[in-house]
Amino acid sequence: MAVFSRGFGARRRESDPNLPPGQYLTDDFPVLSAGPTPRIDTAEWRFTIRDESGGGASWSWDEFQSLPIEEVNTDIHCVTRWSKLGTTWRGVSLDTLMESVESDAGYAMVHSYGGYTTNLPMEDLLGGKAWVAFEFDGEPLDPEHGGPARLLVPHLYFWKSAKWVRGLVLMDEDEPGFWEQNGYHMHGDPWTEERYW
Repeated sequence: MAVFSRGFGARRRESDPNLPPGQYLTDDFPVLSAGPTPRIDTAEWRFTIRDESGGGASWSWDEFQSLPIEEVNTDIHCVTRWSKLGTTWRGVSLDTLMESVESDAGYAMVHSYGGYTTNLPMEDLLGGKAWVAFEFDGEPLDPEHGGPARLLVPHLYFWKSAKWVRGLVLMDEDEPGFWEQNGYHMHGDPWTEERYW
């Protein structure tokens, strides 16, 4: 069952050039989840990338924290039509993580604690476009927003920025994830309104 919270009293600002078509501006940070909020202790957290041959790489929380960390200032857009501008995150770039993996895969399935999945082309994960983020506005990421770590792919609708992320499975062919099997678009570009089938 979907869980909704505050933030849906947002105001429309169609004249703002930073808003994709059909979006409303909010200063709040709405919470939408398809199920209960997982609580993952960082002592138990791992992030794993599995390549096409079954190999790959894996990091504990301490190992992950020792990687180069980037600050990301970006706008975010939810398919339910809210947008939040000028957000600040800290996390590790997917470019950094993929340096430990040899792969020619064109796609990835993102897996989360709790069972959520979403699919992404590798071209949307690399080239400075995606991070595994663990801080929001200078604070550790709250569990309701995907803490201790979530994927951040801000140029796509936010259902692609999987909460409670635990890893990627690299794939040669694209396959639908959770919402994509239930009517959402396979890609999710907010500027061309790739919302649903």
